[in-house]
Amino acid sequence: MATADPYRITTVEQLRARFGQPHAIVPHKLWKALEPEAIEFIKRSPFLLLATSDADGNLDVSPKGDGPGFVAIENDRTLLIPDRPGNKLIFGLQNILANPHVGLVFLLPGTGETFRANGIAELTADPAILDRLSARGKPATVAIRVTIQECFFHCAKAFMRSQLWQPESWSERYTISFSKLLAAKAGWDDNMVKQIDQAIEQDYKTNL
Repeated sequence: MATADPYRITTVEQLRARFGQPHAIVPHKLWKALEPEAIEFIKRSPFLLLATSDADGNLDVSPKGDGPGFVAIENDRTLLIPDRPGNKLIFGLQNILANPHVGLVFLLPGTGETFRANGIAELTADPAILDRLSARGKPATVAIRVTIQECFFHCAKAFMRSQLWQPESWSERYTISFSKLLAAKAGWDDNMVKQIDQAIEQDYKTNL
């Protein structure tokens, strides 16, 4: 029989013993609606991460990105996020149908602070909304409407530690070949791998 891990943390009290209590001012940074600073941040942001989970609690995090301000602000508690053509797995969208609770993290290149929002999501195919969210002459495929329950700015420490926005700290570009990842299972030869990679590269150029 395996011995229990004596270092495993299982209670809030154990966590607080390591992290302490938040400063009395901290709860004031948690908002129920978008403040002007948050609206400005979202208008400038070209990228966000969308966290969802299914009815059983299985999680998914999906990147969403487009030109700065690609997320429309319907009002101070409602956001509209476009969803566009991708790999057709639609894990996050299916999760929303099963469990509407979502989490968002907005990023702004060069800025260490991020903006986080938690809320309730629904999907819409309203033509007027999809047209409003158009990019490159094409409407969104569907839109994710998020009603905010809580939102706040997150400090820059993670970005400072990782040096994410400092080009001099970056390694050489790491290239992913989806065809090589699948070649062994699919039985593709080198010629097929090359053709698939070329097709993917072309899709990046023409099917955003």
